[in-house]
Amino acid sequence: MNFLDDDRIIMTLDAGGTNFVFSAMQGGKTIVEPFSLPSKAASLDDCLGQLVAGFETVKSLVPKAPVAISFAFPGPADYENGIIGDLPNFPSFRGGVALGPYLHNKFGIPVFINNDGSLFAYGEAMGGALLDVNRELAEAGSPKRYRNVLGLTFGTGFGAGVVVDGHLLLGDNGVGGDIWCFDNKLHPTEVAEEGVSIRAVQRFYRELSGDKAELTPKDIYDIACGKQPGDDEAAKESFRRFGVVAGDAIAMADTIVDGLVVIGGGVANSYKYIFPALVDEMNSKLLLRGQEVNRMQMKAYNLEDPIEKAEFLKGEPVKVKVPGTDSFVDYDPQKRVGVVLTRIGASQAISLGAYLYAIYHL
Repeated sequence: MNFLDDDRIIMTLDAGGTNFVFSAMQGGKTIVEPFSLPSKAASLDDCLGQLVAGFETVKSLVPKAPVAISFAFPGPADYENGIIGDLPNFPSFRGGVALGPYLHNKFGIPVFINNDGSLFAYGEAMGGALLDVNRELAEAGSPKRYRNVLGLTFGTGFGAGVVVDGHLLLGDNGVGGDIWCFDNKLHPTEVAEEGVSIRAVQRFYRELSGDKAELTPKDIYDIACGKQPGDDEAAKESFRRFGVVAGDAIAMADTIVDGLVVIGGGVANSYKYIFPALVDEMNSKLLLRGQEVNRMQMKAYNLEDPIEKAEFLKGEPVKVKVPGTDSFVDYDPQKRVGVVLTRIGASQAISLGAYLYAIYHL
């Protein structure tokens, strides 16, 4: 998909319970400086009015008529039909709101809605980390290439999406790729998101340190780094536990996807304390007939660690002779997967994913 040469304009939105952030993209680039309006989520009429006002403003700022609207919106939802279900942060949406058809009637152009985890994965697959990693493999002389992506966002919740050979996995119910509801390795009666979220880091630190102050994950990261007073060991352990729960869920998911793992979101900024435990968990052992075996057929590498990245790029390349000829072909028998931080930022990846999703369907 050569989207860089596509001059069609797509209006985009980053939807939150507090604010709506509007923009537009053309050729895969942002062409309207993002601006925000309060979501006014308590009143359906007011909320819809803000959406219309925001998109009307975007429409007035672009050089020609937009051809579609495409954006991420929290679920539960029937994304294919543009219907948003009951959302905690949008009390006025109780019972379901046909948001896609409503905006289509207002603007007369197609409207595409998806969840942020899926669009993050799509953006990273089509214009982010997947391209970068494949380029680095080529530069290293490796024959290995990746086509699939498991994208994760670490933030308020545990978002996820899957792209298989350029195609976004939606699922028959619009929940393809959701792994937030996997079980939690450290607390098996809870879902994974209770261990992979902002509140998880805060909870772990309170339990370990006894500090009841209202700290953000950034505060806890600064404590771990020694930049802020507090229990640095408890802070590091909080992120390690986060990594264990995330790594367990990712190992199960990527056993099916078998693709590059790309991670973004606010809490991902603490990757230096999260990724080692996450990758160790992916590389952990289970029992088969009493014998230890790797829980994944692939070996996971932390691509934010220079030594592991070098090993990942090198692989185990060999030349294999074609029988009956003097010809050889390149072969890398090592099954491996990389865990990498977003290369373009979660917000940009989601916007790019929304743009590309619309272009693809148009």
